[in-house]
Amino acid sequence: MVASITFFSLMDILVKITDEYAVGQILFFRALFGLIPIFFLIPKNRLKDFYKTKRWGLHFYRSIFGAIAMAAIFIALRNLQLAEVTAMTFAGPIFVTLLSILFLNEKVRAKRWSAVGLGFAGVLFMSRPGFESMNYYYIFPIIFCIGFACVCIFIRKLTLHGESVWLIAFYFTLVSGLFGLATFPFGGWLMPSINDFILLVLIGIFGSIANLLLTQSYKLAEVSLTTPLKYLSLVFAIVFGFFIFQEIPSTLTIFGSLLIVIDRKSTRLNSSHKPISYAVFCLKKKNKSNKNKVTKKNITTPYLFYDVFYTVCVCVSLPS
Repeated sequence: MVASITFFSLMDILVKITDEYAVGQILFFRALFGLIPIFFLIPKNRLKDFYKTKRWGLHFYRSIFGAIAMAAIFIALRNLQLAEVTAMTFAGPIFVTLLSILFLNEKVRAKRWSAVGLGFAGVLFMSRPGFESMNYYYIFPIIFCIGFACVCIFIRKLTLHGESVWLIAFYFTLVSGLFGLATFPFGGWLMPSINDFILLVLIGIFGSIANLLLTQSYKLAEVSLTTPLKYLSLVFAIVFGFFIFQEIPSTLTIFGSLLIVIDRKSTRLNSSHKPISYAVFCLKKKNKSNKNKVTKKNITTPYLFYDVFYTVCVCVSLPS
Protein backbone atom coordinates (compact mmCIF):
# COMPACT_ATOMS: atom_id res chain seq x y z
CA MET A 1 0.00 0.00 0.00
CA VAL A 2 2.84 2.43 0.82
CA ALA A 3 4.45 1.81 -2.59
CA SER A 4 1.06 2.28 -4.24
CA ILE A 5 0.62 5.64 -2.54
CA THR A 6 4.07 6.75 -3.69
CA PHE A 7 3.36 6.00 -7.34
CA PHE A 8 -0.11 7.56 -7.13
CA SER A 9 1.48 10.73 -5.70
CA LEU A 10 3.97 10.88 -8.57
CA MET A 11 1.14 10.43 -11.06
CA ASP A 12 -0.85 13.23 -9.41
CA ILE A 13 2.08 15.61 -9.79
CA LEU A 14 2.43 14.82 -13.50
CA VAL A 15 -1.32 15.23 -14.05
CA LYS A 16 -1.16 18.65 -12.45
CA ILE A 17 1.91 19.65 -14.49
CA THR A 18 0.28 18.64 -17.82
CA ASP A 19 -2.84 20.73 -17.17
CA GLU A 20 -2.92 22.14 -20.71
CA TYR A 21 -4.11 18.77 -22.04
CA ALA A 22 -7.74 17.69 -21.86
CA VAL A 23 -8.74 15.33 -19.07
CA GLY A 24 -9.99 12.83 -21.64
CA GLN A 25 -6.61 12.86 -23.36
CA ILE A 26 -4.85 12.26 -20.04
CA LEU A 27 -7.21 9.35 -19.34
CA PHE A 28 -6.40 7.84 -22.72
CA PHE A 29 -2.63 8.07 -22.26
CA ARG A 30 -2.95 6.81 -18.70
CA ALA A 31 -4.70 3.72 -20.04
CA LEU A 32 -2.62 3.22 -23.19
CA PHE A 33 0.77 3.19 -21.50
CA GLY A 34 -0.68 1.71 -18.34
CA LEU A 35 -1.05 -1.56 -20.22
CA ILE A 36 2.73 -1.99 -20.33
CA PRO A 37 3.28 -3.07 -16.69
CA ILE A 38 0.16 -5.25 -16.85
CA PHE A 39 1.33 -7.36 -19.78
CA PHE A 40 4.59 -8.10 -17.98
CA LEU A 41 2.56 -9.85 -15.27
CA ILE A 42 0.49 -12.09 -17.51
CA PRO A 43 1.68 -15.73 -17.24
CA LYS A 44 3.02 -17.26 -20.44
CA ASN A 45 0.38 -19.98 -20.41
CA ARG A 46 -2.36 -17.31 -20.37
CA LEU A 47 -1.16 -15.09 -23.20
CA LYS A 48 -3.71 -16.47 -25.68
CA ASP A 49 -6.72 -16.34 -23.37
CA PHE A 50 -5.68 -13.89 -20.64
CA TYR A 51 -8.92 -11.92 -21.02
CA LYS A 52 -11.22 -14.83 -20.10
CA THR A 53 -13.16 -14.56 -16.86
CA LYS A 54 -16.38 -15.75 -15.27
CA ARG A 55 -16.87 -12.52 -13.31
CA TRP A 56 -17.83 -10.12 -16.10
CA GLY A 57 -20.29 -8.23 -13.93
CA LEU A 58 -17.85 -7.54 -11.12
CA HIS A 59 -15.16 -6.49 -13.59
CA PHE A 60 -17.60 -4.16 -15.32
CA TYR A 61 -18.65 -2.35 -12.15
CA ARG A 62 -15.09 -2.17 -10.82
CA SER A 63 -13.90 -0.66 -14.12
CA ILE A 64 -16.76 1.82 -14.48
CA PHE A 65 -16.47 3.16 -10.95
CA GLY A 66 -12.69 3.23 -11.30
CA ALA A 67 -12.84 5.25 -14.52
CA ILE A 68 -15.31 7.73 -13.00
CA ALA A 69 -13.15 8.10 -9.89
CA MET A 70 -10.00 8.66 -11.93
CA ALA A 71 -11.65 11.29 -14.16
CA ALA A 72 -12.98 13.08 -11.08
CA ILE A 73 -9.60 13.19 -9.35
CA PHE A 74 -7.89 14.44 -12.51
CA ILE A 75 -10.38 17.32 -12.76
CA ALA A 76 -9.90 18.14 -9.08
CA LEU A 77 -6.10 18.13 -9.39
CA ARG A 78 -6.32 20.62 -12.25
CA ASN A 79 -8.39 23.14 -10.32
CA LEU A 80 -7.57 22.74 -6.61
CA GLN A 81 -4.45 22.62 -4.47
CA LEU A 82 -2.62 19.29 -4.37
CA ALA A 83 -2.77 19.01 -0.57
CA GLU A 84 -6.41 20.11 -0.59
CA VAL A 85 -7.43 17.38 -3.02
CA THR A 86 -5.37 14.75 -1.21
CA ALA A 87 -6.86 15.69 2.15
CA MET A 88 -10.42 15.45 0.82
CA THR A 89 -9.71 12.01 -0.63
CA PHE A 90 -9.13 10.85 2.93
CA ALA A 91 -12.91 10.53 3.06
CA GLY A 92 -12.56 7.50 0.80
CA PRO A 93 -12.14 5.05 3.72
CA ILE A 94 -15.31 6.52 5.27
CA PHE A 95 -17.32 5.51 2.21
CA VAL A 96 -15.49 2.17 2.23
CA THR A 97 -16.78 1.60 5.77
CA LEU A 98 -20.35 2.42 4.74
CA LEU A 99 -20.27 0.19 1.66
CA SER A 100 -18.56 -2.67 3.51
CA ILE A 101 -21.59 -2.73 5.78
CA LEU A 102 -23.94 -3.13 2.82
CA PHE A 103 -21.91 -5.46 0.60
CA LEU A 104 -19.42 -7.24 2.87
CA ASN A 105 -21.84 -7.77 5.80
CA GLU A 106 -19.51 -6.17 8.35
CA LYS A 107 -21.00 -5.39 11.75
CA VAL A 108 -20.86 -1.81 12.97
CA ARG A 109 -21.26 -0.58 16.52
CA ALA A 110 -22.48 2.78 17.75
CA LYS A 111 -18.94 4.04 18.39
CA ARG A 112 -18.00 3.29 14.81
CA TRP A 113 -21.00 5.24 13.50
CA SER A 114 -19.96 8.25 15.58
CA ALA A 115 -16.47 7.99 14.10
CA VAL A 116 -17.90 7.99 10.57
CA GLY A 117 -19.91 11.11 11.45
CA LEU A 118 -16.70 12.78 12.62
CA GLY A 119 -15.11 12.00 9.28
CA PHE A 120 -17.97 13.58 7.37
CA ALA A 121 -17.58 16.68 9.52
CA GLY A 122 -13.96 16.85 8.38
CA VAL A 123 -15.04 16.70 4.74
CA LEU A 124 -17.50 19.54 5.31
CA PHE A 125 -14.77 21.67 6.89
CA MET A 126 -12.45 21.17 3.92
CA SER A 127 -15.17 21.81 1.34
CA ARG A 128 -16.48 24.92 3.10
CA PRO A 129 -14.50 27.35 0.88
CA GLY A 130 -16.06 25.71 -2.14
CA PHE A 131 -19.59 26.25 -0.86
CA GLU A 132 -18.88 29.85 0.07
CA SER A 133 -17.36 30.75 -3.30
CA MET A 134 -19.65 28.41 -5.31
CA ASN A 135 -16.60 26.53 -6.58
CA TYR A 136 -18.14 23.33 -7.91
CA TYR A 137 -14.72 21.71 -8.33
CA TYR A 138 -14.85 20.77 -4.64
CA ILE A 139 -17.48 18.16 -5.50
CA PHE A 140 -15.04 16.14 -7.62
CA PRO A 141 -12.90 14.82 -4.72
CA ILE A 142 -16.14 13.60 -3.12
CA ILE A 143 -17.13 11.88 -6.37
CA PHE A 144 -13.69 10.28 -6.34
CA CYS A 145 -14.21 9.08 -2.76
CA ILE A 146 -17.50 7.38 -3.64
CA GLY A 147 -15.93 5.79 -6.70
CA PHE A 148 -12.87 4.76 -4.69
CA ALA A 149 -15.07 3.09 -2.08
CA CYS A 150 -16.93 1.12 -4.76
CA VAL A 151 -13.61 0.09 -6.32
CA CYS A 152 -12.32 -1.20 -2.98
CA ILE A 153 -15.43 -3.32 -2.46
CA PHE A 154 -15.41 -4.80 -5.96
CA ILE A 155 -11.65 -5.48 -5.87
CA ARG A 156 -12.11 -7.32 -2.60
CA LYS A 157 -14.94 -9.38 -4.08
CA LEU A 158 -12.97 -10.17 -7.24
CA THR A 159 -9.87 -11.28 -5.37
CA LEU A 160 -11.95 -13.45 -3.04
CA HIS A 161 -13.27 -15.15 -6.17
CA GLY A 162 -9.68 -15.85 -7.23
CA GLU A 163 -9.37 -13.25 -9.98
CA SER A 164 -5.78 -12.26 -10.80
CA VAL A 165 -4.46 -8.81 -10.01
CA TRP A 166 -3.33 -8.26 -13.60
CA LEU A 167 -6.74 -9.25 -14.98
CA ILE A 168 -8.56 -6.80 -12.72
CA ALA A 169 -6.13 -4.05 -13.72
CA PHE A 170 -6.44 -4.93 -17.43
CA TYR A 171 -10.21 -4.46 -17.61
CA PHE A 172 -10.03 -1.26 -15.58
CA THR A 173 -7.34 0.13 -17.89
CA LEU A 174 -9.28 -0.90 -20.99
CA VAL A 175 -12.50 0.79 -19.84
CA SER A 176 -10.62 3.92 -18.74
CA GLY A 177 -9.00 4.17 -22.16
CA LEU A 178 -12.37 3.91 -23.89
CA PHE A 179 -13.71 6.61 -21.57
CA GLY A 180 -10.87 8.91 -22.54
CA LEU A 181 -11.09 8.11 -26.25
CA ALA A 182 -14.82 8.90 -26.24
CA THR A 183 -13.97 12.55 -25.48
CA PHE A 184 -11.93 12.98 -28.69
CA PRO A 185 -14.88 14.16 -30.85
CA PHE A 186 -15.55 16.98 -28.39
CA GLY A 187 -12.15 18.55 -29.11
CA GLY A 188 -9.52 19.92 -26.76
CA TRP A 189 -6.90 17.30 -27.60
CA LEU A 190 -3.41 18.60 -28.39
CA MET A 191 -0.37 17.15 -30.10
CA PRO A 192 2.14 16.75 -27.23
CA SER A 193 5.73 17.86 -27.47
CA ILE A 194 8.50 15.33 -26.90
CA ASN A 195 8.93 16.34 -23.26
CA ASP A 196 5.20 16.29 -22.61
CA PHE A 197 4.89 12.95 -24.36
CA ILE A 198 7.42 11.50 -21.91
CA LEU A 199 5.35 12.89 -19.03
CA LEU A 200 2.18 11.35 -20.46
CA VAL A 201 3.93 8.00 -20.78
CA LEU A 202 5.06 8.22 -17.15
CA ILE A 203 1.50 9.04 -16.06
CA GLY A 204 0.38 5.76 -17.59
CA ILE A 205 3.24 3.68 -16.17
CA PHE A 206 3.14 5.21 -12.66
CA GLY A 207 -0.64 4.97 -12.52
CA SER A 208 -0.67 1.36 -13.66
CA ILE A 209 2.00 0.29 -11.17
CA ALA A 210 0.15 2.10 -8.38
CA ASN A 211 -3.12 0.42 -9.36
CA LEU A 212 -1.51 -3.04 -9.45
CA LEU A 213 0.03 -2.52 -6.02
CA LEU A 214 -3.30 -1.23 -4.67
CA THR A 215 -5.12 -4.31 -5.94
CA GLN A 216 -2.46 -6.59 -4.50
CA SER A 217 -2.70 -4.91 -1.09
CA TYR A 218 -6.47 -5.53 -0.97
CA LYS A 219 -5.85 -9.13 -1.99
CA LEU A 220 -3.38 -9.76 0.83
CA ALA A 221 -5.06 -7.82 3.64
CA GLU A 222 -8.45 -6.64 4.79
CA VAL A 223 -9.75 -3.37 3.38
CA SER A 224 -10.05 -1.77 6.82
CA LEU A 225 -6.35 -2.45 7.52
CA THR A 226 -4.93 -1.18 4.24
CA THR A 227 -6.94 1.97 3.55
CA PRO A 228 -5.71 3.95 6.63
CA LEU A 229 -2.18 3.91 5.18
CA LYS A 230 -3.50 6.29 2.55
CA TYR A 231 -2.82 9.11 5.02
CA LEU A 232 0.84 8.95 4.01
CA SER A 233 -0.16 10.69 0.79
CA LEU A 234 -0.84 13.91 2.71
CA VAL A 235 2.85 14.25 3.50
CA PHE A 236 3.76 13.79 -0.18
CA ALA A 237 1.05 16.24 -1.27
CA ILE A 238 2.15 18.99 1.10
CA VAL A 239 5.85 18.60 0.33
CA PHE A 240 5.40 18.39 -3.44
CA GLY A 241 2.71 21.07 -3.45
CA PHE A 242 4.95 23.49 -1.58
CA PHE A 243 8.19 22.93 -3.49
CA ILE A 244 6.75 22.39 -6.99
CA PHE A 245 3.53 24.43 -7.08
CA GLN A 246 4.19 26.88 -4.18
CA GLU A 247 0.97 25.79 -2.49
CA ILE A 248 0.34 26.13 1.25
CA PRO A 249 -2.61 24.19 2.74
CA SER A 250 -5.26 26.27 4.47
CA THR A 251 -6.21 25.96 8.14
CA LEU A 252 -9.56 24.41 7.18
CA THR A 253 -7.76 21.76 5.13
CA ILE A 254 -5.50 20.84 8.05
CA PHE A 255 -8.35 20.83 10.58
CA GLY A 256 -10.57 18.75 8.33
CA SER A 257 -7.72 16.31 7.75
CA LEU A 258 -7.23 15.91 11.49
CA LEU A 259 -10.92 15.10 11.97
CA ILE A 260 -10.79 12.41 9.29
CA VAL A 261 -7.56 10.91 10.69
CA ILE A 262 -9.19 10.76 14.14
CA ASP A 263 -12.24 9.20 12.53
CA ARG A 264 -10.22 6.44 10.83
CA LYS A 265 -8.22 5.69 13.99
CA SER A 266 -11.45 5.45 15.99
CA THR A 267 -13.09 3.26 13.36
CA ARG A 268 -10.10 0.89 13.29
CA LEU A 269 -9.87 0.62 17.08
CA ASN A 270 -13.60 0.09 17.53
CA SER A 271 -14.09 -2.42 14.70
CA SER A 272 -15.71 -5.76 15.46
CA HIS A 273 -12.52 -7.76 14.84
CA LYS A 274 -10.53 -5.50 17.21
CA PRO A 275 -7.23 -4.95 15.40
CA ILE A 276 -5.33 -3.32 18.30
CA SER A 277 -3.01 -1.64 15.84
CA TYR A 278 -1.29 -2.20 12.55
CA ALA A 279 1.75 -3.22 14.59
CA VAL A 280 -0.21 -5.99 16.29
CA PHE A 281 -1.57 -7.15 12.92
CA CYS A 282 1.97 -7.48 11.51
CA LEU A 283 3.17 -9.31 14.61
CA LYS A 284 0.25 -11.72 14.42
CA LYS A 285 1.18 -12.67 10.88
CA LYS A 286 4.82 -13.14 11.87
CA ASN A 287 3.97 -15.39 14.80
CA LYS A 288 1.18 -17.29 13.09
CA SER A 289 3.25 -20.44 12.70
CA ASN A 290 4.18 -20.80 16.37
CA LYS A 291 0.87 -19.34 17.64
CA ASN A 292 2.51 -16.97 20.09
CA LYS A 293 0.15 -14.73 21.99
CA VAL A 294 0.30 -11.19 20.72
CA THR A 295 0.19 -8.42 23.29
CA LYS A 296 1.21 -4.79 23.35
CA LYS A 297 4.23 -5.73 25.45
CA ASN A 298 5.91 -7.76 22.70
CA ILE A 299 5.41 -5.27 19.88
CA THR A 300 8.82 -4.48 18.46
CA THR A 301 9.90 -1.00 17.39
CA PRO A 302 9.78 -1.62 13.61
CA TYR A 303 6.11 -2.60 13.80
CA LEU A 304 5.21 0.18 16.22
CA PHE A 305 6.73 2.63 13.71
CA TYR A 306 3.67 2.32 11.47
CA ASP A 307 1.32 3.51 14.22
CA VAL A 308 3.61 6.35 15.25
CA PHE A 309 3.83 7.40 11.62
CA TYR A 310 0.16 8.40 11.66
CA THR A 311 0.90 11.07 14.24
CA VAL A 312 4.06 12.21 12.47
CA CYS A 313 2.14 12.64 9.20
CA VAL A 314 -0.24 15.07 10.85
CA CYS A 315 2.39 16.95 12.83
CA VAL A 316 4.66 17.70 9.88
CA SER A 317 1.62 18.91 7.94
CA LEU A 318 0.87 21.74 10.36
CA PRO A 319 2.11 25.17 9.27
CA SER A 320 4.79 26.74 11.42
